[in-house]
Parts: sequence; C-alpha cells; structure tokens
Amino acid sequence: MKTAIAAALLLAAWALGGCTERTEATQRGPNGTSQMQLAKPAQKAALVDINKIPAPEDPADIESPPATEVFVNVQVLKDVSATEFSRLMQALSTWVAPVEGCDYCHNPDKLESDEKYPKVVARRMLQMTRQINTDWKPHVGETGVTCWTCHRGQAVPSGDWFAKPGPHAAARAQANFSGQNLPSEYAGNSALPYDPLSAFLTTGNEVRVQGTSPLAAGNLQSIKQTEWTYALMMYMSNSLGVNCTYCHNTRAMGRWDESTPQRATAWHGIRMVRELNTAYLMPMTPLFPVHRLSPEGDGPKVGCATCHKGSFKPLYGASSLKDYPVLAGVVPAAPASAAAIATASK
Repeated sequence: MKTAIAAALLLAAWALGGCTERTEATQRGPNGTSQMQLAKPAQKAALVDINKIPAPEDPADIESPPATEVFVNVQVLKDVSATEFSRLMQALSTWVAPVEGCDYCHNPDKLESDEKYPKVVARRMLQMTRQINTDWKPHVGETGVTCWTCHRGQAVPSGDWFAKPGPHAAARAQANFSGQNLPSEYAGNSALPYDPLSAFLTTGNEVRVQGTSPLAAGNLQSIKQTEWTYALMMYMSNSLGVNCTYCHNTRAMGRWDESTPQRATAWHGIRMVRELNTAYLMPMTPLFPVHRLSPEGDGPKVGCATCHKGSFKPLYGASSLKDYPVLAGVVPAAPASAAAIATASK
C-alpha cells in the first residue's frame, strides 16, 4: 500500500513538474531596486515566427527614369525612380496581401484607378510611414518601420483596436461606474476601466498620476484617475511582453530620474500613436466598408500592440527600413554618368 501511495505521489510530482515552466529573470537596474524582467522561454519561442522579416526585393536600377514619367496618378512617391517604385510595390504585396498580390489594391487593367478603397488607404499609410520614420525618431530610432512592421503578411494588421461600446443599461445605473468591472483585453482582463485606449490613445488626456513626494500634499489625482492610467499600463505591458519595471522603478513610479531610458521612449510612443490615430486612421473611417468597422461603426486604430505584438521591440529590433530607405524619404542618388565624370575632370 505504501509503495502504491509513494508511486502515486511520485507520478503526481512528475506531472506537476512537467506543467511548470521555469521563468527567466533579467536584472535591468541596480541591485535591490527590483527592476527585473521576467519571461518564459516558451512565450519567447512562440514569437519567433511572427518576428521574421521577408528577404528584401532585388535592388532597383537607380538610373531608371522617375516614377512620375512612367506611371500615372503617382501622388506620394514622386521622388523615387520607376524601378524603385515597382520594387516597393512588389514588397507591399508581400507585406500586406501575399495571396491577392497587386490586385488587392489595383484594377489590373487600369493600375492608375482609385476605384478600390485599399489603394486609397495604402497611399495614406505610405504617407504615415514616411512621417513616422522622419518625425518620430525619438520612438522608432534609426530602426524605423515599414508596412511589414504592422501587417506581417495580413491585409488587416493584428493589434488594431476599436472603441469599446458603453456599458449596458444596468451597469450605467450603478453609482460611480467609471467603466469598471467589465473585464476587457484592453485592460488585461482586469476589473480596471475597460477602454483606456479611447481615453489615452485618441486624446491628450494626462497619463501620469503617481506622486513624486511621500506626502499627499500637492497631488490632486484621484483613485479613479489612477485606475484609468493603470488600465493603460496593463495594455502596454501586455503589448510589449514586459512587466512594469521595463520602464519604471516601482518603488517610485513618478520619478523620471529613477526610471529606465525606455520610459522616455514610451512617452514619445504614446504621443506618436495619438497623432497617427487622429491624423491618419480616424479620418479614414468613411473610406472603410462596413465589414471593416466595429458593430458600432467605429474604424480601426493603432496601438502599441499593432507594432510590438508581444515583443519589447517590434521584430526584436531588426530593421527592414535599411532595405527600403524611400519609406524614410531617402532616395538613393543615381551615380554620375561617365560623361559627367569626364566633364568634371577637365
């Protein structure tokens, strides 16, 4: 009997041990500050495929004529050569519509036509990508972004979001409801306010609530405001696959001088996302067909998860922008011709 019990206990211990995955810890700050990142190997392994980058297209002939001399209705990429334009279009089909190809955006019999809405959207997204790479370096650095950063081979990128509908009538009747107790993925399925993205990623509402003094004097932030901020922080943490200490020293959340450099990067990222939503995504809502909208008629918007997809850096920090510098407004210069060199040397 004792042998059978011991065997059963050993089997149970073995089974439980097989279900328990070790957690990796990386110290990112001074000892004793608890600035440690936790991760599970299986979680990181699951993100390997989604963070791969397609091989770049073959280099373009930089001596080809301008795209505007070869193609009709070129409105954004007027500063690139015809072959560089074609090269980018081929990459776009890989990044966004690998099955449909060029026909996803174009009428194959009339490429210049704007009759398909994805073409009009793509044009605006090219403008947006160029602005990110030129005006938002404090967030994207020299790594930059391309269409692949968000789309990863899908016409509709994962990680986009819509405004959450208001609570039902019974919930609205509760006193001081404040958007709570309706768990949503935006707030990490917690009981915190269910739509912090609309509150902070489409408006300039202040995020910071943590005091910088041990005393309450001078800090007028309320508990309710704090709960909205923490809901956003839950979303950001899940989007990047990190815990709070990736940006903060949690013993003093409000202290910038005790935070990591990533906090400043995130500060710029919040403001970048706000601009992308208000200047690009939200104005395009009337262009989208009904099946691309939420049941309430809201259009898709971008957030941290759209690019990061669970990784602390999109694509683990790899850059495909270097292969497509035209997406940063940098156009490779054509080499001087032999005749020009000969003339200059006289």
